Amino acid sequence: MPTLECNFSGIKCLNPFWLASAPPTNCGEQVMRAFDAGWGGAVWKTIGEPITNVSSRYSSIDWAGQRMMGLNNIELISDRPIATNLREIAEVKRRYPKHVVIASLMVESKREAWHEIVARAEDAGADGLELNFGCPHGMSERGMGSAVGQVPEYAEQITYWVKERARTPVIVKLTPNITDIRMAARAAKRGGADALSAINTINSITGIDLDTLVPNPNVDGLSSHGGYCGPAVKPIALNMVQQINADPASVLPLSGIGGIGSWRDAAEFILLGCGNVQVCTAAMHYGYRIVEDMADGLLEWMRQKGFETIEDFRGLSLPNVREWKHLNLNYKIVARIDAAKCIGCQLCYTACWDGAHQCIHLDRTLPTPDTTRTPAQIQAVSSTRITTTPIPKLDDAGPQTAGTPLDRIPRVDEHECVGCNLCSLVCPVEECITMERIDNMPPQTWEERTASPTATH
Repeated sequence: MPTLECNFSGIKCLNPFWLASAPPTNCGEQVMRAFDAGWGGAVWKTIGEPITNVSSRYSSIDWAGQRMMGLNNIELISDRPIATNLREIAEVKRRYPKHVVIASLMVESKREAWHEIVARAEDAGADGLELNFGCPHGMSERGMGSAVGQVPEYAEQITYWVKERARTPVIVKLTPNITDIRMAARAAKRGGADALSAINTINSITGIDLDTLVPNPNVDGLSSHGGYCGPAVKPIALNMVQQINADPASVLPLSGIGGIGSWRDAAEFILLGCGNVQVCTAAMHYGYRIVEDMADGLLEWMRQKGFETIEDFRGLSLPNVREWKHLNLNYKIVARIDAAKCIGCQLCYTACWDGAHQCIHLDRTLPTPDTTRTPAQIQAVSSTRITTTPIPKLDDAGPQTAGTPLDRIPRVDEHECVGCNLCSLVCPVEECITMERIDNMPPQTWEERTASPTATH
């Protein structure tokens, strides 16, 4: 029977799902409700000298009917007294001793200030410490947050100060607002960090109100750049997670963050080497109970794959990410259209001609498909017209028969197809266009090809 119990940098966890440091972990009452819902851990909203927040604070990007595809915030760290946060951490740990509470910390860059907050957080019962070197707005203007994370020497120095006093695992939260996240990860490791978490939010302006001309969110007629998160940032986060875990000078236990909202997202981060995951935007959007589906889904997938523990599949996808020069140049796939599933929208044809490599044609009803024309001849004919996506009820589709009329079903010239995938990506019908392997040559990488004096490039 698979189990979700795991160990992150010496911290025993009921499951790999932690709430990230953010509004969902603002107070003890919230964290306890989250634990009742099934979360294994919570990183407390960042604790430091209380600040004053503005109103409003959030804005978002909607995309193709999905609300909050990306969420932007200009909210700062906790605006509650340090003593209040620490008292509530102690109470949460008293009631939920098996659940993980991590204290996220951010104070001014002074050795004494860090020693004091570390001692107070650990005395309150925190299971570990997360150093917030990633917050990109507001606090960075005061020399904290990403202002530290963007300068490896500062990150290393403060990590070292914290480790002088800490008795619990120290996790350094990295900023993605840097040219190479590995530089900050290496610095944290040199400073003695026990673990890393990544990524924090990405600098952003989500949009401008075209009536008021003020960017969102509007604070009395003005705005400011904020931190971007949610599903939109997941590909960026996965890339940075891979960079860190593939770099021997950076690698430490890593808590994955960035657009995680389902068990599939969590599995992908763990496959790239993360020991657990942290979630924020999805919990803000749908509530704490999303963790139920995440846990059930991950367990079922583990059963199907034969994995008993998180460690059984952690990092298994890392070897499959290589530099481009190590990819097989002789690997060849082509698009094939299932005529029985095609609805005749011809979106693949338009995408291929306007956005890709001009190998999809509308010539199935010609007496004999003219396959003798060269690409230049086809290009010359096609350039005389602009491709459009037909509207069946408005455009003449020919005699109506059962299924899609043959003259509306595109044909792929497999000789010219480069296997770019674009047609299958734009096709609205599942499994209508499949990419099928046809190569028959031995594998050869760019590195191997360029090393051969007789090879053509």
